[in-house]
Amino acid sequence: MDMFLNAALLALDPWAIGAVGFGTFIGLVFGSIPGLTFTVALALALPVTFAMDSVPATGLLLGTYIGGMTGGSVSAILLGIPGTPSAAATVMDGHPMAKRGQASIALGAAVVASVFGGIFSLAVMIVSVNLVSRLAIGFGPAEIFALVVFGLSTICGLCGGSILKGLISGVVGLMVMTVGMDQIEGVPRMTFGSIGLMSGVSLLVAMIGLFAVPFIIEASAGDGGGQGAGRMARIRADLPGLRLLLSKAWLMVRCSALGTGIGAIPGTGGAIASFLAYDHARRTSADKASFGQGNLDGVIAPEAANNAVTGGTLIPLLSLGIPGDPATAIVLAGLMIHGISPGPALFMNHATEVYGMYVAVVIAYLWVLALQLAGIRLFVHVLKIPRELLAAGVLVLCLIGAWSVRNSVFDIYAMGIIGVAAYVLVALRVPITPIILGMVLGPTIENEFRTALMLSGGSADIFLHSPIALLFLGLAALVIVLQAVGEIRLRASQQKVNA
Repeated sequence: MDMFLNAALLALDPWAIGAVGFGTFIGLVFGSIPGLTFTVALALALPVTFAMDSVPATGLLLGTYIGGMTGGSVSAILLGIPGTPSAAATVMDGHPMAKRGQASIALGAAVVASVFGGIFSLAVMIVSVNLVSRLAIGFGPAEIFALVVFGLSTICGLCGGSILKGLISGVVGLMVMTVGMDQIEGVPRMTFGSIGLMSGVSLLVAMIGLFAVPFIIEASAGDGGGQGAGRMARIRADLPGLRLLLSKAWLMVRCSALGTGIGAIPGTGGAIASFLAYDHARRTSADKASFGQGNLDGVIAPEAANNAVTGGTLIPLLSLGIPGDPATAIVLAGLMIHGISPGPALFMNHATEVYGMYVAVVIAYLWVLALQLAGIRLFVHVLKIPRELLAAGVLVLCLIGAWSVRNSVFDIYAMGIIGVAAYVLVALRVPITPIILGMVLGPTIENEFRTALMLSGGSADIFLHSPIALLFLGLAALVIVLQAVGEIRLRASQQKVNA
């Protein structure tokens, strides 16, 4: 108890609170701009911590991480362009709500769900860090592969009216992510002699192209510009009511628990958690047809899940020294720079610093809540800007974002080509979201599958001898079958009505 009080005093020092607030603000800014992710913000913030004490330094890094994870929802809701891969699922219902003049409600619900998910995962981490870390470390390549296959099966729930179109879209995403150097054998694949393709297609660049370029083309062409401008001009900054948020509490609990579990498994991350949570919310909703058209549950579920990942990823990071994603790898580097070595002996050697981190996470989410709620009344005014001018501004940001990912002009060309292809697919009513899901899960599913086969000497029995792998593979098969049966019944009922 004395150590916790000492840690709280250190974390509640004005300098430490200011450091957390600064990191949170930077994370929000970088997370809300497509291409400038919070991983970039963490890389820039790391040198700043060199001259700081350990508690303010870790608070700055954690604030940047948490703020960036939350900030991706701002552009996802307002513009339909996710600021981070974790916010890709938020676009599906958040942006339709913005089009209906409910942007402030969507933003308010998103930040409340984000804070709830983050605090929930922190509580789980504090009380069960050792237990959850043991369960997470039990996930080998076969188990992670099966988990990702289960995540990939949610394509069936994101495909709109046609499973076939959804599967085709998902396969396109998987194919795009195979371009470049093979990560295991180091041989080029589908590069066609292009030096630019040797590095593969960046997920962030592809996301900018898939979501931003169609918006820019439509706005520049004047598609619905007058009507949209009038509707956006009447928008009001109405925040969601307490009764509405309380009615979604059980959904936030379920999705936060899902995000915490996913985050505790190294190699997964917020994107997988958000899509799984979105699919869970859709399947358990009494109004499934409204998803994709502006259902508030479709905003709350992924935002609660992807922010719960922040606490989940700290479980293996602190207890085992295993970072779950590039962002937590930078946090790990920051800890080690300040002499804090994560592992089984962490709580014996650095208990005060660990408790200080717990308090810093709470402070970071309070900063997120304050900054986001204060900024919503300003954010919604973006929708009052004429679409042509907004498209020009988005184009500039997208060019900067695409170039900054790898400082490559090739990525700008790739963004344009992918964007034009996405515009054509949208015109053909082929869903875009499964492409993102395929691109997010593609590298993990391939690497874990091949690693599992190498460990088993090429035998597929490794997937059959693991109860966890069998469970997830069975759930994936069940999801696909149920969705196919549902579509067959829907078409049969439509034919009866038409007859």
